Amino acid sequence: MKKGQENKQIPDHSYVPERPQKLSGPLDHVLQVLHILEKTYPDAHCALHFNSPFQLLVATILSAQCTDIRVNLVTERLFLSYPDADSLAEVDQTVLEDVIRSTGFFRNKAHSLIACARMIRDRHNGQVPSSLEELTELPGVGRKTANVVLGNAFQIPGMVVDTHVKRISFRLGWTKNTDPNKIEMDLGRILPEKKWVEASHLLIFHGRRICKAPVPICSECPVAPYCPKKGLKKSR
Repeated sequence: MKKGQENKQIPDHSYVPERPQKLSGPLDHVLQVLHILEKTYPDAHCALHFNSPFQLLVATILSAQCTDIRVNLVTERLFLSYPDADSLAEVDQTVLEDVIRSTGFFRNKAHSLIACARMIRDRHNGQVPSSLEELTELPGVGRKTANVVLGNAFQIPGMVVDTHVKRISFRLGWTKNTDPNKIEMDLGRILPEKKWVEASHLLIFHGRRICKAPVPICSECPVAPYCPKKGLKKSR
């Protein structure tokens, strides 16, 4: 598994939204939005750095309430000493807390990481399982984290619903729900399965650059003609 690469291509925010095409149904609408985002963010990818499914799992757990940039700085040091489940399972929690302190919630994260590593070592022969059911049985792993690992480490379709995906899918009218699990189900119904991983990356990139909270930059948004702006009170 290769490391994630930082996005080196700057998206063209001077894009002038085209007049929307006449679409025959909801699927056409979704695919047109994805097509435009693909052109806007051709290098959309998982921004976390990793060399194995286990390292991606660790990085994703650390990313809760923390930026990917900070996580990458921390894991660069962490993985030198603890690159796999066997080594992380044996670390003293106070030692791990010091290493990951800057990611926030470091005590809870350290506890979860050690317990997760031990379960992977003891129940899965040191290998991260590749099913949603088994992943979500691991300490500290919910559906979002499991889907990140499935899609980016195993190339198994998984719809990641983070804060950006949650916000943008609601604004686009793709869901009426606010619960991440229900949003995942909604998006899974309207998006082709082969597009789940890519769609997650595209929406996350778009959320970080244009469709921000609380005030999006709608004047620069390439999908503005297709967006009903659900729940939006203010924009630039």
